[in-house]
Amino acid sequence: MSRIFRRLRRILPGERSESDDEAWSATSETSSGAARTDGGVVSDSSTRGGTVDRLTGAVDDRLGQDFVESLPFWLPAFLLVGLFVYGAIFWNLLISLTDYEGFAQAPNYGNLDFEMYVRAATDSGAVTAAVNTVILLLAFTLATLALGLALAILIDRGIRFENTFRTIYLLPMSLSFVVTAQFWLWMYNYNNGVVNILLGTFGVGPIDWIGNQQIVLWAVIFALMWQFSGYAMVVYLAGLRAIPTEHYEAAKVDGASTLKMYWRVIVPQLKSATIGAAVVLMVFALKAFDFLYSLNANYRPPNGADILATKMVREAYSNQNWAYGAALAIILFAMALSVIGPYLAYQFRRGNL
Repeated sequence: MSRIFRRLRRILPGERSESDDEAWSATSETSSGAARTDGGVVSDSSTRGGTVDRLTGAVDDRLGQDFVESLPFWLPAFLLVGLFVYGAIFWNLLISLTDYEGFAQAPNYGNLDFEMYVRAATDSGAVTAAVNTVILLLAFTLATLALGLALAILIDRGIRFENTFRTIYLLPMSLSFVVTAQFWLWMYNYNNGVVNILLGTFGVGPIDWIGNQQIVLWAVIFALMWQFSGYAMVVYLAGLRAIPTEHYEAAKVDGASTLKMYWRVIVPQLKSATIGAAVVLMVFALKAFDFLYSLNANYRPPNGADILATKMVREAYSNQNWAYGAALAIILFAMALSVIGPYLAYQFRRGNL
């Protein structure tokens, strides 16, 4: 009640006399029940309300009033993500420390060990899949960045039909991995594929791009480059357009050739664009399971192109080795963290987080 009186005092207009102020004060003290005529002390709900107000004020001072008021909007989503994403990751980690083999038996959490990780380290198939994953990650990212930079420089130099070429280069990224895989499966066809037909005009081939385990991984990398080079081009083009024209003019005044101008002056200023695009491309490389699965409608991709994602799904669902599949999933998750972690640290140092 005292809080209501205080608010009314702030809201009601006009001047109040000293007697009015004394009446308000007396009413407030009476409603709070803080003192009695017999000298006792009364502890009522208003006193407890004052304690709650002090606690609420302390929370507001510590975290900020905006933070407290926004809790109903983000806390439910935060709890759901924590349960179904990070909780699932933690559960998968526990599964990888057991010998769980499927729904036939419940996992035994009383005897946790690293047996599945030792198995992954000694399994030649898992080691090959891990090596292929690293090769795919690095070769695809570096080649796509180089191609995207070349396309961005070409378009930035003011060629005709710039918007048309930019749309054509970016269009493949709108396709899913499944569509891209089916498209290149037809392009790589041994007998009627467009690639072999074009090579045949130069007296080369035909080449078994999918069946030859020595070149299938590179064929996959080339197809993924075709799909994502447009994305790298757009990122680099935005970076090039943000560089002041004075830098180009200064390099020309100093007598730098076009090649030296881009290599010494322009490309070093694209560091942020390169880091951002590289992280996105590496994440897509780690998610290439859809592409490899669609090349061969089975969990086993063509020989020579097995990566950790395909190996993980095959072990878990085809071979019913759920604990082993969970261990491979944790290894893949650690690789993803090794990509995202340094990027987040870099952004944090720059003050962007």
